[in-house]
Amino acid sequence: MALFGKKKIDAGDKKTDVKKNGAKSETAPKNAATSMQDLYSGVAPVIGSKKAAIAVPKINDSYRVLISPLVTEKATNLVAENKYVFIVAGSANKIAIAKAIKATYGVTPIRVNVVNVSGKKVARGRIKGQRSDWRKAIITLAKGEAIKIYEGV
Repeated sequence: MALFGKKKIDAGDKKTDVKKNGAKSETAPKNAATSMQDLYSGVAPVIGSKKAAIAVPKINDSYRVLISPLVTEKATNLVAENKYVFIVAGSANKIAIAKAIKATYGVTPIRVNVVNVSGKKVARGRIKGQRSDWRKAIITLAKGEAIKIYEGV
C-alpha cells in the first residue's frame, strides 16, 4: 500500500496514479527530455525540483533571478564593450537570466556568462568567519542596445 492512499501502476513509459475513488490521472515520465527550444519558448518543463521554478521565470518573477546590478569600476568600464554585470540568484541558469533581462529591460542579450564568486574569509578581532558566496552574470548586448543602470552613479 502506498503512502496517503495513492497507488502507482506502471504502464510502459507513462505512469498512472490510481486514487481511492478510482479516478486515474496520467503524468509525464520522469525521464522526459526537454529541448532547448522549449526552454526558450517559455514552455515550462515538467520537473519536480525547486530549481525548475527559478529556471523558467514568468515576467513578474524576474526580480527573483536578478538581484541587483553590480556597480564597480571594472563593471562600469565594461559598458564600453556593451557588457553589463548583475548579481543573480545562486540557482539561476543562463536561460533564466536571459529571460529576466528581456522581461525587465526589454532587450535581448546575445551572450550570458555566469561566474560563481567565493566569499572572502574575514576576521574581526578574535572572531573569524566567511562572507557569503554569490553569483554574477555578465550580459552582452547587441550593438545599439543599452541598459540605463549606471546613470547618475
